Amino acid sequence: MSSKYAGGPTETERCIESLMAVFQRYAGRDGNARSLSKKEFVTFMNTELASFSKNQKDPGVLDRMMKKLDMNCDGQLDFAEFLNLIGGLAEACHEHVLSSPTSGGPKRS
Repeated sequence: MSSKYAGGPTETERCIESLMAVFQRYAGRDGNARSLSKKEFVTFMNTELASFSKNQKDPGVLDRMMKKLDMNCDGQLDFAEFLNLIGGLAEACHEHVLSSPTSGGPKRS
């Protein structure tokens, strides 16, 4: 992705490029570069979101996440389904920051 402006890509464009690169790093290891298999998803979670994965007391949490994210029930996560995960995590982090007493933002319950 390249910006039409001389200054190079914007911060948002760089973020999108980064998300695409991370998805591609894990997708295709099992043969289909357009989606993450369950094995690829688990590898992604254990590598990129290790603090989340390793702190789970429930060993089935990643299986349930994969099932919930897999909107078309094909056993794979395409890029749009992957973005649902990223968006959900970003939203949860944002809400956490807003509810922090030091954030200056409104508290939500």
